[in-house]
Amino acid sequence: MSRQSAVVVCPGRGVYGRDELGYLSRFHAAKSEFLSEVDAHRESHGREPVRALDGREKYAASLHASSKNASALIYAAALADYQDIDRDRFDVVAVTGNSMGWYLALAAAGAVRPEDAIAVVDGMGALMEENGVGGQLVYPLVDDQWRPDTGRRSAVEAAVADTNENGEGRAFVSIRLGGMVVLAGDDAGLAALEARLPAVDERYPMRLVRHAAFHTPLLAPVSAMAKQTFPASLFQRPTKPLIDGRGVIHQPAAPDRTPMWDYTFGRQITETFDFSKALEVAIKEFAPDRLIVLGPGKTLGAPVAQELIRGGWRGMTSKKDFLARQKRDPLVLAMGYDDQRAHVVASARA
Repeated sequence: MSRQSAVVVCPGRGVYGRDELGYLSRFHAAKSEFLSEVDAHRESHGREPVRALDGREKYAASLHASSKNASALIYAAALADYQDIDRDRFDVVAVTGNSMGWYLALAAAGAVRPEDAIAVVDGMGALMEENGVGGQLVYPLVDDQWRPDTGRRSAVEAAVADTNENGEGRAFVSIRLGGMVVLAGDDAGLAALEARLPAVDERYPMRLVRHAAFHTPLLAPVSAMAKQTFPASLFQRPTKPLIDGRGVIHQPAAPDRTPMWDYTFGRQITETFDFSKALEVAIKEFAPDRLIVLGPGKTLGAPVAQELIRGGWRGMTSKKDFLARQKRDPLVLAMGYDDQRAHVVASARA
C-alpha cells in the first residue's frame, strides 16, 4: 500500500475524562523512557506523575480535570499517540491543534525540544491554575445533520454583543470549533449569555467545568507572565509545517522563531482561537488523504467532521454523508476510538 498524506490534529483541554482513565497504561505502557521524562519534570516541580494520575482507581474531576494535571495528562497521551503513527503508511504533511493542542502541535512538529515541550505544557497548566479567571460555555451552530444553522449563529452574535453593550459583564468568542462555538467571559458575562441563548436539546448552552476564559483579553496577565517565563530561545525551526489558531502556516524553512513565540504566548492566549480556520487551511493547502486526530478522548472528531461538511470536502454535505464515508473509507481517524486507531498504529494492524 502506498503512503498516504495526513494532517495530524492535536486535542485540547477537556478530552481526558472518566472513560480515558488508564489510557497511558492501556496503550503506552511500553513508552517508559518518554513517560519517565514527563514524570521527572512533574516530580521536580512537586506535581503528581502522569502515570500515577492515570493509574488512579477512580476518576476525580477535581484532580484529573484541574489545569495543572489535565494539561500534562493530555500531553503525555497525545504525544505518545503521535509516536505510534505508522510512518510507513502515513506521511505527516502538517500538524495543527485545538486550543491547548497548539502547545502539543509545537512538540509534535519539533518546534520545541521534548524537554522544553513538557516544561511549556506543564508550566502553562500551572499558570492557568493559579491565575486563570472567568469561564467558558459551549453552544452549537449546526443542526442535527451538522449543517450550518444561521439562526443559531445570529443568536450567538447578538448575545455576545448585547452582553457587552449593556454592561452586564464581559463576553467573548473563545474558540471557533467546527459546528460549535466556545464562548468565554467573567461570571456576570457567562450568566448573561446563558439567559440570552435559546436552549438546545436541553443541554446547551453548557458550561465547561474547571475552564477559565481561555483565548480572551481577560487572560492578558497570564500572557505577560508566560512571556517572562518562556524565552524565545525555547523555539526552533519545526520539522513539519504548523498551522496555528489563526490559520497561519509556520514553515520549517522560516528563519525567525520570534513570531511563533510571540503568537504562542501572546495572541494565542488573549484572542479567539479559530480551530475551524486552521482546519480549513489544512484541507485547502495540504489536501491530505486523511486527518489523524490524536487521543485521548473522542470529542474532537465531531468538530473536525463538521468543518469538513461546512467546506463540502469530498462532496460531503451532512452528518449522514460523513458517517457513510467513514464506514466505507474513513477520512478522519481519531485514535481515541479503537477501530479507527487500528488504521493508524502499525502494531494494531499486524
